[in-house]
Amino acid sequence: MPLDAATILHVEDDDAHAELVRRELGKAAPRSPVSRVADGAEAIAYLSGEGPYADRRAHPLPALVLLDLRLPKIDGLEVLRFIKEREALRPIPVVMLTSSDSERDLARAYDTHVNSYVVKPLDHLRFRALLADVARYWMELNANPDRSPA
Repeated sequence: MPLDAATILHVEDDDAHAELVRRELGKAAPRSPVSRVADGAEAIAYLSGEGPYADRRAHPLPALVLLDLRLPKIDGLEVLRFIKEREALRPIPVVMLTSSDSERDLARAYDTHVNSYVVKPLDHLRFRALLADVARYWMELNANPDRSPA
């Protein structure tokens, strides 16, 4: 599978943010499908291949997870912990994409082995540029043990 055809899982409860991310990632990584779930429980079901996500052809394991910190049902740190505690999921890079610039949140995310912590800028143009940078780095430049470098 080509690097730019790998699935991105976006875990975000805000519909407006999710739509912006989908649109911008569609430009930055046009052949990488973006699957979105709206809460932490859905994220865990997706990553576990349970319930509506049981068909791995329709819902493949992602090559990248963009994870909001503040989520309904199960928060982003718990989802991150779920990913990093499972051998099969651990290699998947997780980018915490959040509005929180709290030092405590940042420290807790890195203590839970997040791969990157990115604070969403308020400015629309800066947010678009940030998404393009995130997609380029994680989907093109970063070498992953499951994929060969570009």
